[in-house]
Amino acid sequence: MLEASNLECVRGERRLFAGVGFRLDAGELLSLQGANGSGKTSLLRMLCGLTAPAAGEIRWRGQATAKLGGEFRAELCYLGHHNAIKEELTPLENLLTSARLAGEPLAEDNALDALETVGLAGREDLACRYLSQGQKRRVALARLVHERRALWILDEPYVALDVAAVDMVAGLIGAHLQRGGLAVLTTHQPVAVAAGSIRELRLGS
Repeated sequence: MLEASNLECVRGERRLFAGVGFRLDAGELLSLQGANGSGKTSLLRMLCGLTAPAAGEIRWRGQATAKLGGEFRAELCYLGHHNAIKEELTPLENLLTSARLAGEPLAEDNALDALETVGLAGREDLACRYLSQGQKRRVALARLVHERRALWILDEPYVALDVAAVDMVAGLIGAHLQRGGLAVLTTHQPVAVAAGSIRELRLGS
């Protein structure tokens, strides 16, 4: 369903990687590995269509993503390294707003359920500026609880989380794979999900 062939990334005068390729089918997860600066986030941004590769092609359902445009983005959920939340808004307001901006309105009851799932019950009406870094990360990750788009691209989803929260996120990813979804993620931690096939791609080696 998701294919990349001969991808090349150049930043300034430096080539981060070249000749990168893979194929992912339904129920599969790709874990990107590599040292800092090896191009992991750059590759994720290419897969999302946020930056263009210096060479190579990315295909979704057999068609070039560069030509699919909005049709591809409608099936994509991207969670970046930064939380992309508004500090002055509450977790509930952030979750409802992000769903609305994504064109997928979320019922308030479902949003509250998502916040409870990620361990933020009792803090849903507290401005995010008063939350810890781990709690802010949970606000961002709450999007995944009711997320049903086919392709998840996650940049360091486990950052700032404790062991219990890492297990919770792994469970959400596993459920997504069980539904036939695909996922690509970067992480410095071992990847363990309850379902699906895990593949690894190492950059800079």
